[in-house]
Amino acid sequence: MTATLVPILPLDRSSGYNPRRFTDARGHQSMIKVLRFANEKYPWFLAITMGFIAISFIVGMGWWGFGEHSGTVVATVGDLSISQDEFKRAYENTYRFYKDKVPGDFKDETIKQYVVEQLVDNRVWLIAAKNLGLTIADEDLRDSIMQIPEFQKNGTFDPEHYQRLLAANHLTPSMFESMQAKELLSARARIMVSDAVTLTPAELAEAQALTLRQPDSDPAKAAAAKDRAIQDVLFQKQQRALVAYTQSLKATLPITIRRELL
Repeated sequence: MTATLVPILPLDRSSGYNPRRFTDARGHQSMIKVLRFANEKYPWFLAITMGFIAISFIVGMGWWGFGEHSGTVVATVGDLSISQDEFKRAYENTYRFYKDKVPGDFKDETIKQYVVEQLVDNRVWLIAAKNLGLTIADEDLRDSIMQIPEFQKNGTFDPEHYQRLLAANHLTPSMFESMQAKELLSARARIMVSDAVTLTPAELAEAQALTLRQPDSDPAKAAAAKDRAIQDVLFQKQQRALVAYTQSLKATLPITIRRELL
């Protein structure tokens, strides 16, 4: 299987990232601190990454069944639950995925806490999608699955290959399609909240002022720089809105985490 590509975060000083904040006395960067910073700065990142991890794990390393209500429940968010099996898979996948990415010590309890927080957030966004009246049309679900490279041959979706690959990993199409539909719903809710964000005149002026500090004599380059500055300011505001929306919805939901089962 080809390597799974994961989006690279712009973790440089312009984004507020300072390596010293995440480095211990031995010069090792803490994975958890970096991930927490990334998730606060770019809340879309972990959702995308977890999606990549899920696909990679399913088609490349084996998968042992899925069911939101199957087995022991380790957490509930409203009327949705997180099973112990799902938590363990998410933990193992996250640990495996990042252990070679960010050198440093791995504290088991800290990683477990981080993973369960992300699974809770996933359920929160599913509830958000329901509250917003969002649904996934069959054709949208079908198109999203057909675009997954692991289910293609020679660049084209292959139904037989799709079914064989799922069967080899103890999945039925309906099980996988249910998982994919939830991912799409969660992503659609995030997009809807993000797209509702606009810049105020003061924020537009602030963004434009940034480009004036380094004027460019080339009109085309100056216009491009101005557009980038506006998009950067808008992007940051959208990320803050996503965090605020998540926290406000959490405050209205009964959330229980059985930490002794993690």
